[in-house]
Amino acid sequence: MIPTVTNSELQTIMPPAAFELWQALVAQIDALYDMSKEWDNGGKDAKYLLRFRRGGKTLVTLFPKEDGVGLMVIYGKDERAKFEAAKADFSEKVIAEYEAAKTYHDGKWIMFQLPDDDVERDLPALLKVKRRKR
Repeated sequence: MIPTVTNSELQTIMPPAAFELWQALVAQIDALYDMSKEWDNGGKDAKYLLRFRRGGKTLVTLFPKEDGVGLMVIYGKDERAKFEAAKADFSEKVIAEYEAAKTYHDGKWIMFQLPDDDVERDLPALLKVKRRKR
């Protein structure tokens, strides 16, 4: 884990429209869920990442990037079954990303690149598969 990344630093990484999207996503998640936030190194794809966690489980991970925002959701076995049952509620783009995502021993790792209207519209439903609202 690393210390909190400031908004000033995020603004040096992302273009203004992506930073506004970042702030909107964080505000939306904060409004719907009671989660702790953990900053960490972003690995090969981004300088940083921000995990929203509770009880040792991650709801969603955001990656500030030069070309937008990366959003990763990991669905375990039960969550994949929930997604499959609700598949008709999602856009074709989100379903295609889900189906193309690799399944590892700990779950299906789905990475979305934002801005993307379909993903942004489906975000509440994607998160609902992971966890109920407060």
